Amino acid sequence: MLNRALACFALGAMSLPAQAPLASLPALTPNANSRMVSPENPTGKKGQGAMAVPSPADPDLPFSNAALDLGQGWKVRPFVKVKPHTTVTMMDVQGPGVIQHIWMATAPDWRGNGRASVLRFYWDGEAAPSVEVPMTDFFAVGHELFARVNSAAVVVLPKSAMNCYWPMPFRKSARVTFTNDSDKELDLLTWQIDYSEQPVPADAGYFHAQWRRAVTDRKNPDYTILEAKGEGRYVGTFLAWTQLSDGWFGEGEVKFYIDGDGKFPTLVGTGTEDYFGGSYGFPEVFSTAYVGSTLDHKAKDGPPKRSLYRWHIPDPVTFHKDIRVTIQALGWWPNRRYQPLADDIASVAYWYQAEPHQAFAAFPPLEQRWPR
Repeated sequence: MLNRALACFALGAMSLPAQAPLASLPALTPNANSRMVSPENPTGKKGQGAMAVPSPADPDLPFSNAALDLGQGWKVRPFVKVKPHTTVTMMDVQGPGVIQHIWMATAPDWRGNGRASVLRFYWDGEAAPSVEVPMTDFFAVGHELFARVNSAAVVVLPKSAMNCYWPMPFRKSARVTFTNDSDKELDLLTWQIDYSEQPVPADAGYFHAQWRRAVTDRKNPDYTILEAKGEGRYVGTFLAWTQLSDGWFGEGEVKFYIDGDGKFPTLVGTGTEDYFGGSYGFPEVFSTAYVGSTLDHKAKDGPPKRSLYRWHIPDPVTFHKDIRVTIQALGWWPNRRYQPLADDIASVAYWYQAEPHQAFAAFPPLEQRWPR
């Protein structure tokens, strides 16, 4: 917990008392009020939790039959169901404030619904979201395949518990939605979003996350993780990598083009596993505070698949005008020359920036999001 608390404090570089280090917890905060939205208190308002009355015939209370004997106040609306092609508003509150923690759970098996479920976050009444990511990928779960994550910013636990600790400040309002793009009803969705009503410093940026996917071209196997404009800090990368060739895939370098860089970047690493904290490949899975290789899915029922994360919490990448982040898909030929790869890469970029943000590309339809 100490690592997580320190990480959240260092990440924002702002005096958000609810995200301060463990050592500051004794400090009282008279200008902050603790709040939570959940199915049991969808508005998050003071003194309005657990007010639902059991009514099994009400489609908004599909799990209330268990509370018929005990009545109001006894776990009447802990979960909801989400019909096909519909959107549920998980949070819609007024600011100022900061989201401190998000916990979610759905069906115990994400296959078929992980990427069909889309999270969108809107700050201060904006029309286009600042976060637009398939649910499982947002929580560093690739390919809809469960893998434990035990990091400073994201924690994923059996069977389908997803936790996020990125601090997310907002000034006027915060709205979070969940969309079921599949043709099947989602039998269970539940969430708890902890936030604090409190002042937000003038220099605090807004949290952003964007999902992308492409198959790299052997002629130029360069994959773009992010292109953004404005003033901000890049704080994290998640990759769901599907190999379409045998052998090693991770010789490619991660590059950061910052504030007008042209042909050559300012920041460039030395290889894929190096960027994600490993060396000499990924000989085993691992999950640490800031780096992880959590999934090594051998080709049992499809191609080899990896899930990789890197949180730039102690080392955020600052940009003032623009940023472009890329990774190369490279392996080896038998003659020990680099082999350009045509691999299937999906990514989530995480960053903070001042609004407005550059418009995202159109979000891919479901058939372009399915894992292989």
